[in-house]
Amino acid sequence: MVWNVSGLMRTCRFLLLVILFLPCEVTTSVLTVNNSTENYILDTEPGSQESLKCAVHNHTREEELLWYREEGTVDLKSGNKINSSTVCVSSISENDNGVTFTCKLQRDQSVSVSVVLNVTFPPILSGDDFQTAEEGNDVRLVCSVKSNPQAKMMWYKNSNILILEKNYQVHQTSESLQLSITKVKKSDNGTYSCVANSSVRMETKDFHLIVKDRTVTMPIEPIIAACIVVFLTLCFGLIARRKRIMKLCMKDEGPQRDTAL
Repeated sequence: MVWNVSGLMRTCRFLLLVILFLPCEVTTSVLTVNNSTENYILDTEPGSQESLKCAVHNHTREEELLWYREEGTVDLKSGNKINSSTVCVSSISENDNGVTFTCKLQRDQSVSVSVVLNVTFPPILSGDDFQTAEEGNDVRLVCSVKSNPQAKMMWYKNSNILILEKNYQVHQTSESLQLSITKVKKSDNGTYSCVANSSVRMETKDFHLIVKDRTVTMPIEPIIAACIVVFLTLCFGLIARRKRIMKLCMKDEGPQRDTAL
């Protein structure tokens, strides 16, 4: 009996050692989007259509997949969720530039792969075509721009590079090119061109500035005040002389009564 117990223990120890030294392989599910296991940038153009295919590898069971556009979920059909899922991005526009699509495992959303759309398009310019100002007023021309890649921008006046006067100030951001003119003069009259040059194409937009003569306006408040003063003076004068005026009126009435009798 003792031998059987000791022999059983030796056998168990031997089996345990065999199990410990057996090669062990841990299987972890891996995601790919268009065969890429890492986040990446997808170059595309307006009007294009892109297909994003997400697949699970090394899985030991059926895996459900989720798609996100930015923070919102993408609706998927029932047959487009398990182990493999495809999202089609159609009619790509300039507004899709920078948008992120992410595929995730439903049971463990830390396992994910993201794709950022890089939509390349030429400069798109916008702004008020015509502006009218009186001499001495301030004017601001704003040329709004959308472009990828970002465009280099400049102002031209009457087809020549704009020479910055003392009353000119230029301010540029990633979304606009602005020209501020303080106390405009007749010499500021003309056509100002906003030129945006990118590696895709160069675009130009014209802004027409019309400077008018300064309008001479009558000072309304002093005139009103003067009228009030004149009116009050007349009123006070009439009040001060009312007794004399009444006597004159009574003298004029006297002879008329005698005649009537």
